[in-house]
Amino acid sequence: MNVDLGAPVHLLKGGDDVILGEAVTDLVRQLVGNGDRSLMVEELTVESHLGPDDNGYDIGALVDAAQTPPFLTDRRVVVARHAGVFSTKDAVAPLVAYLADPLGSTSLVLVWEKDPRPQRQPKLPAVPKSLADAVTAAGGVVVDTAPGTGKAQSGWIDEHLAGAAVKLDPSARRLVADHIGSEAGRLPGLLSTLEGAFGAGTKVSADDITPYLGEAGDVAPWDLTDAIDAGDVPKSLDVLHRMLGGGGRHPLQVMATLTNHYLRMLRLDDPTIRGDKAAAEVLGIRGSTFPAKKALDGARRLGTERLAQFGALLAEADLDLHGAKAWPPELVVEVLVARLAGRSRTARARR
Repeated sequence: MNVDLGAPVHLLKGGDDVILGEAVTDLVRQLVGNGDRSLMVEELTVESHLGPDDNGYDIGALVDAAQTPPFLTDRRVVVARHAGVFSTKDAVAPLVAYLADPLGSTSLVLVWEKDPRPQRQPKLPAVPKSLADAVTAAGGVVVDTAPGTGKAQSGWIDEHLAGAAVKLDPSARRLVADHIGSEAGRLPGLLSTLEGAFGAGTKVSADDITPYLGEAGDVAPWDLTDAIDAGDVPKSLDVLHRMLGGGGRHPLQVMATLTNHYLRMLRLDDPTIRGDKAAAEVLGIRGSTFPAKKALDGARRLGTERLAQFGALLAEADLDLHGAKAWPPELVVEVLVARLAGRSRTARARR
């Protein structure tokens, strides 16, 4: 990650803890440079943010650390982990005041993470607007480490593979990207494993790295529905197994995905609905009409009779998951996916 080393503050955020942690490590390494880390870096965690008697959070220690001049070094790097505990305008007010005139010898790194104790802070709140504005006004940098989805995630993965210490040939890159699926957070650890196994600078192929990949990662829910809609039974089952295995999804979650997918089509099975915008209005979708277009195309492709068959298959599987059959839940959704994909293939062939 390239950074502005002269910025007085960096605010790092992102939904994946592993990727965020890697970004923090990389940033601090660049800020320290050839300096003495033991003298330059002060790291504050949630314990530093706790108020008296563990009652709430107090941002005072963070601000004090940022205002402390360096000792025996030219600069100090203050890393505030779990900064997400300061989630309101009032809570960050002292920090906003500091950023109006930040100490020139301090590089402040705010890591937007929640309290690691779930009972204290179950969800990570958004960055208060006053803080985001103060960071920008101070000449700071806001870094979103999230790899994104779709093309954005593919680009993020390609960028990190290209910069890896181990040199992966095209076959190895394709294998890694396919294997980790939507779990981009697995990539840093995998690349470290490969570097340890082969050494920096070594060029490796898909065959070389296969033993080190482990279980295939999770995939996005639309990968499953796209494979089913395409009538590709083997791919549909492969995606399902990855969702249940590497993704750790429960069969009921898979059922919810499939049910929502076909409910959209059923709602659009109406000849008076013409065009993507009209479909989006029926479905209550705002912004991009692409999901509505996919659902409308699916409804037109399958037709009323086959959609009714799909609804019956979903209803039967739902009953089976709730005990109508003495089958394991994984087998119930596997049979359902195979039937849906097979009938989708037949529908495409008839068209």
